Amino acid sequence: MAATASVLSITKRLIERSKPTREIYLQHIHEAAADGPNRGVLSCGNLAHGFAACGTGDKQALAGDRVANLGIITSYNDMLSAHQPFEHFPELIRKAAAEAGGVAQVAGGVPAMCDGVTQGQPGMDLSLFSRDVIAMSAAVGLSHNMFDAAAYLGVCDKIVPGLLIAALTFGHLPAVFIPAGPMTTGLSNDEKVRIRQLYAEGKVGRDALLEAESKSYHGPGTCTFYGTANSNQMLMEIMGFHLPGASFINPGTPLRDALTREATKRALAITAMGNDYTPAGVMCDERSVINGIVGLHATGGSTNHTMHLVAMARAAGIKLTWEDISELSDVVPLLARVYPNGPADVNHFHAAGGLGYLISQLLANGMLHDDVRTVWGEGLAAYAIEPKLNDDGSVSRESLPAISPSPKILAQFEKPFQPNGGLKMLVGNLGKSVIKISAVKKERHIVEAPAIIFQSQQALLDAFNGDELNKDFIAVVRFQGPKAMGMPELHKLTPPLGVLQDRGFNVALVTDGRMSGASGKVPAAIHVTPEALDGGAIAKLRDGDLIRLDAIGGTLEVLVDAKEFTARPDATADLSGSGYGMGRELFANFRAIAGPADEGASVFHG
Repeated sequence: MAATASVLSITKRLIERSKPTREIYLQHIHEAAADGPNRGVLSCGNLAHGFAACGTGDKQALAGDRVANLGIITSYNDMLSAHQPFEHFPELIRKAAAEAGGVAQVAGGVPAMCDGVTQGQPGMDLSLFSRDVIAMSAAVGLSHNMFDAAAYLGVCDKIVPGLLIAALTFGHLPAVFIPAGPMTTGLSNDEKVRIRQLYAEGKVGRDALLEAESKSYHGPGTCTFYGTANSNQMLMEIMGFHLPGASFINPGTPLRDALTREATKRALAITAMGNDYTPAGVMCDERSVINGIVGLHATGGSTNHTMHLVAMARAAGIKLTWEDISELSDVVPLLARVYPNGPADVNHFHAAGGLGYLISQLLANGMLHDDVRTVWGEGLAAYAIEPKLNDDGSVSRESLPAISPSPKILAQFEKPFQPNGGLKMLVGNLGKSVIKISAVKKERHIVEAPAIIFQSQQALLDAFNGDELNKDFIAVVRFQGPKAMGMPELHKLTPPLGVLQDRGFNVALVTDGRMSGASGKVPAAIHVTPEALDGGAIAKLRDGDLIRLDAIGGTLEVLVDAKEFTARPDATADLSGSGYGMGRELFANFRAIAGPADEGASVFHG
């Protein structure tokens, strides 16, 4: 079914807005492709350095410029459970490439940090900017110009957005993203949250908390809740960068390895040396971006992507805005209940039909553009499947039933969990912000309460622990934006605010910082822009100011006389202690030039 009028209208508007920058971008892609995405442009000395460590057969193949060479960009490290499985992927990819008559080389590694480890720690201040560092690191690896296509090994929060920015910067090269998959199911999400809240209330100790967390995050693979990491996997599949059905197969399984081998061979098949050349920058267009946003809304995905999608789209010359994202949310129904929007995890989601089922429902009802290119070929309909392992070790793909076997996890389009995606933009005299309400009860979609001002996450935690917050209020945590602190995630605020809400108080959060892809049941107006350090109105707020957060009307307002509010001086904050330690001093230039949240909070401008 063709896309509905509302989806088409937003897509056309995005195409028209992007024309000047998209045309320049495509011109650059075509120029790079004309120069030859292969080793023919390298001198003998250049080429000899490039294959010096290869075996004799690979040297001969690369010297003759007869076969395709696949560059592997890997985010492998032992510390991240999601990325630990990548340790053995290069060996698997090299063997698969040889079977296909090609060559594969690790082109470079990129850093990969875990927000789960750095929550509430100084290292979190590096987290958002690590996305742009990853993009630059991948660019260094690919700058050797030895490659005809690239395979990107990455999963988690900033890693996939950074890798995609790099893939689109080298948009003349085909790009296949190869995931590692989620860890198997551990402690239920409901039980994990229960223990966290008991700890926040002082009713259980650290030993009980650590035991619960260890049972939740217990092995190799992505964390199983539907946060930014798993939202990344959904995006890469629905935007056509994964092979069909690849996203949520557990690591260390025969099907996972079979999909990796298949992805390798497909990457080699779509280079300029063959008849199915699929450059990433041409493949990923405005329709692909819209498909990604639709998938984000239909699954109740991560709020972080209100920034990442904007930054990724801009790497391809596409001028995506928060207004586009918010308007799509109004027309795309929520079809998935995965934690924090429900008790299920991504393994349950996959067993219920997963992305294949979701894509089939969205396509059948005009929510997606089918007429897109993917690494698999023409059309998104090929992704409305479930992958299976054949007896010979190859992959087959089967169609899915019209009704999920677990309708409490995956709904039919005609019977959605809610009529919209739940990710909205708020506007008003405090600027722009975003809010995720898919897990927030309807009676809490509007909160009007006096402000309590905090200059740090820790200050709020201290007030909670001191029993100072047993009342209705809106917490304003400011000076957390890209220019001030690097925009850390404030996920540690979720348990105490959840406790206060459960005690019957009307509470909400307003911040120029970030919240996790696991943003949950507490109303939170996040990513407020302009930020406090950049002339934002949030810097004028005072304790006791009445704030109205209206997720239904889409507004965020301070209810103070406009003339008096405008005349107030901006508050200041002593940020000297946050500018050094754990490498933060190395990112001073990034903080100085960072763009606003609604433009991707990036150090890359354009």
